[in-house]
Amino acid sequence: MHDPRLLLDPELDAAAKLRRRGYILDTDRLGKLVSRRSEVISEGDQARAQAKKTAAEVQAAARRGEDIAPMREQARELKTRIGELEEEQRQVEAELNDFLLSVPNLPLDELPDGATEEFAELVRSWGTPPEFDFEPADHVDLGERAGFLDLTRATKLSGPRFAVFKGAGARLQRALAQFFLDVHTREHGYTEFSLPSLVTRQTMTGTGQLPKFEEDLFRTGVADRELFLIPTAEVPLVNLHAGEILDLDELPLRYTAHTPCFRSEAGSYGRDTRGLIRQHEFSKVELVQFVDAGKSREALEEIVSHAEEPMRRLGLPYRVVKLAAGDIGFAAQITYDVEVWLPSQGTYREISSASDTGTFQTRRAGIRAKGKDGKRAAVASLNASGLPIGRTLVAIVENNQQADGSIRIPEVLTPYTGFSVINPDGSTS
Repeated sequence: MHDPRLLLDPELDAAAKLRRRGYILDTDRLGKLVSRRSEVISEGDQARAQAKKTAAEVQAAARRGEDIAPMREQARELKTRIGELEEEQRQVEAELNDFLLSVPNLPLDELPDGATEEFAELVRSWGTPPEFDFEPADHVDLGERAGFLDLTRATKLSGPRFAVFKGAGARLQRALAQFFLDVHTREHGYTEFSLPSLVTRQTMTGTGQLPKFEEDLFRTGVADRELFLIPTAEVPLVNLHAGEILDLDELPLRYTAHTPCFRSEAGSYGRDTRGLIRQHEFSKVELVQFVDAGKSREALEEIVSHAEEPMRRLGLPYRVVKLAAGDIGFAAQITYDVEVWLPSQGTYREISSASDTGTFQTRRAGIRAKGKDGKRAAVASLNASGLPIGRTLVAIVENNQQADGSIRIPEVLTPYTGFSVINPDGSTS
């Protein structure tokens, strides 16, 4: 969430920055809300000061035996006025808060213009897409023929955009999660967490999912208790420190977790309806960092490299792109996407998204830091997929398929899977 004074600062020109991402900032309304809040606070302070003075005058007059009825009436009127001003202040602050919660983060100037993925800027690429002397199948055909993927029974259980894995498919999923966590905890310095998948409205608001994206969230409740299913582990990981003051000298903090993720995919119907690319439920290993706000840009480069490392070890061809200003997420000020090559589609598709949110989320969640000298400091949060299980499985299956329908498993995974090949009949060897 933004400091409204910065949004109104002519030197920052927040309105122009937000226009790059397709958001029109109503500076007139914002200015009026900020001005009225200041006026109400000032009037309230004056009324309380006058009430205090009147109370003292009443006591003095009473000691002198004077008629204090008129002064008591004045005190009652002041009390009423103070109550009115406090209520108006609450209303104005609530309206201002609702306004600010709807304003997305300011994109960095370095981002290219544009509102879609075609305007993304190529940063680097790694690996060479495989060439086949046969027509490559997609992951659905490969998985269903070998029997480790069952979308029909998943639909019977839960409806479309769910998946059932069995045998080698289930083991491969488990292997990927363990492999990712081992790399990030043992080599990249992340602390692993096991987290709830149900969180409060306040928690969702802290990372920017609410109020903007309520239609894209699964919500549940019992009696008067409302909870949301997390769309990513970023939500609980960031909010672990909601309302806290961190030790500046202990930054950066690096956290990771493997969790289920739930997304209604509102507005995406008709896209990626076949297979595992866009599911209502999937699992993912997430990376989150808390850093000194002045170091967030360099931390983004680091967290992207952490997301890339498992891709290299799995031998998956990929590229890194910098998203255009109009294509970044609500909470992001800059985003890199890591895109993996999918032979069945003949193109690169997003497998990891890494974002520097600056102080946007930490302000919303009330997260700050303090150094040994007692001075407060701003904290930035960053997040990246490190990596999603389903989309990685898709990439492995499609890039390592053989002419006979078998699938070779990357060597780095065999200690986790216990097999190196999924045979066309679903058996392993």
